[in-house]
Amino acid sequence: MARARASENFNKQNIFAEELKSYGVQDIFVLCTRGELSKYRVPHLLEAYQNHGIIVHHHPIPDGETPDIAQCCVILNELRSCLECNRKTIIHCYGGLGRSCLIAACLLLQISDTVAPQQAIDSLRDLRGSGAIQTIKQYNYLHDFQETLAAHVVTEGTIARSVSR
Repeated sequence: MARARASENFNKQNIFAEELKSYGVQDIFVLCTRGELSKYRVPHLLEAYQNHGIIVHHHPIPDGETPDIAQCCVILNELRSCLECNRKTIIHCYGGLGRSCLIAACLLLQISDTVAPQQAIDSLRDLRGSGAIQTIKQYNYLHDFQETLAAHVVTEGTIARSVSR
């Protein structure tokens, strides 16, 4: 029985990956942890994506949480690279409202000097529903993002200069 269920889940994962590929998806940013993928019975989802030629960018962020600024910058740099190369790209977490919307809002804030944090949140809520940006921690992260990013860039620049000397 368990083997049949595992085989059925494996087939569902492959069908899902195949469907994404049929829509032309080239890159996928997965924000779920490996533990979540197992918990929700899709432990081989990342491999299914890869087996269908989709490039996987796995950046696990625990449910309801936020990345540290360094991890967020890595995600945003990879995401911007995909978008600048006109690659069809998806960002996903479990429900598609918390972590995924957080990263999308960070991207909006990073690429536009004129978008305010609340505007980014409102835009995502217009697109994804009122549940987008699910936790107070995520909400506060976005309101502090531009300042935190600026401090991080200065710190990274200082580190880079001291290493190059």
